[in-house]
Amino acid sequence: MHFALYGRKFGPDAEGRIRTLLEHLARKGVRVTCCSALASCIRERGLDGGADIGEFSGPEDLPGDVDIFLSLGGDGTFLSALTIVGDSGIPVAGINFGRLGFLTSTGSGDSGCGIVDRMLAGDYSVRKRSLLEVSYEDRPADFYPYALNEITLQRSEPYMIGIEVLIDGMRIPTYWADGLLIATATGSTAYSLSFGGPVAVPDSSVFIITPMAPHNLNVRPLIIPDSSVVEVVIRSSGHGTMISADNRSSGIAERRRITVRKAPFGLNCVSFGRDAFFEALNEKLLWGEDRRNEKNKYVRI
Repeated sequence: MHFALYGRKFGPDAEGRIRTLLEHLARKGVRVTCCSALASCIRERGLDGGADIGEFSGPEDLPGDVDIFLSLGGDGTFLSALTIVGDSGIPVAGINFGRLGFLTSTGSGDSGCGIVDRMLAGDYSVRKRSLLEVSYEDRPADFYPYALNEITLQRSEPYMIGIEVLIDGMRIPTYWADGLLIATATGSTAYSLSFGGPVAVPDSSVFIITPMAPHNLNVRPLIIPDSSVVEVVIRSSGHGTMISADNRSSGIAERRRITVRKAPFGLNCVSFGRDAFFEALNEKLLWGEDRRNEKNKYVRI
């Protein structure tokens, strides 16, 4: 098999795990190609063991015969992987070298050898995650318009903004808030959750509209079908606003009409069982964590 390894420069604390992973891949006869930042760090630290490791710098030179795109890092690294994989259909898996790593398949201290063995044995499935596509006039050419978690529109100065929203052409009441985010089901456990949005199972066919610190007590997040087209116009009285797609952002002019819809392609994510999402809720987001529950942590029904 051919694995593409993607990640950022790493510190001494991750060196042992990287070495263990590379040695394991070599023993298993896996062909390895690394992104430039990771490859240079591996060579500087002498972790390549003299092996012939290929290198890519972006989507334009990512080898077409890659079987698995392996993200080494936290959720931010996993989200950035989308800008490289794009619509290629290459399955993406993640090994957590960050703090939370909700999107990744391993714990923060795991070198990932276990999931490598499972992938080599074919003991995994591939689940397509919906993506958001954002479009607006004068979008910067270097602003990647697709997002796995969310599209966010928010103030960049300390002033409340008005946000006009149309869903399939139907206008809903104006939001007065710090901003607004439109999340996928995958992104329901990310930024949206921090603002009181609901948790959705990742393969649910929904988008979530969540206001950020709204100035109305009766405003609540809204769940809509992922077939909907959402149009947004910001009224900021001349103050600065910004737009984000996952972990990438850009300034945006007032009164610009922004359109958000389901992307024409999805991201193929490696999964190790349908219950992996609920395990992540329990282990990484401490779902229902309460000392009073310790004696009866698991109740059979």
